[in-house]
Amino acid sequence: MVNITASIGNENFRTEIKGSNTIIADEPKEKGGQNLGLNPGELLAASLASCSLITMKMYAQRKNWDLQHAFVEISYDHDEKEHTANMIKHITLTGTLDEEQRSRLKYIAGVCPVHRLLEKSIHIESFLTDAV
Repeated sequence: MVNITASIGNENFRTEIKGSNTIIADEPKEKGGQNLGLNPGELLAASLASCSLITMKMYAQRKNWDLQHAFVEISYDHDEKEHTANMIKHITLTGTLDEEQRSRLKYIAGVCPVHRLLEKSIHIESFLTDAV
């Protein structure tokens, strides 16, 4: 199981997120933040993009394919009233790859762990704990 901690203090919306590394999330200035990091929606899209890229790269390496560079752009929109979201993933691949390899890498990007998780239901339980 992955364990992530996040904390927010007096710096408005600046949130420190810790796992095996530390990153900062924030809101843009027009929403009262300081724009010190990606906002939560951007972090979600970044998780999908990075998982897609890493999974494609690992697969290409195992197959000894000439994937020289891969680029993923995620467009993300959500409807707060309907509680729905839409993500569009554009993948650009460079290297000596035939159409079958390119098609397979697109498929592999679609079965990365984050992609599969986002397409399915996610059960979230929330608990209040006392401060120490």
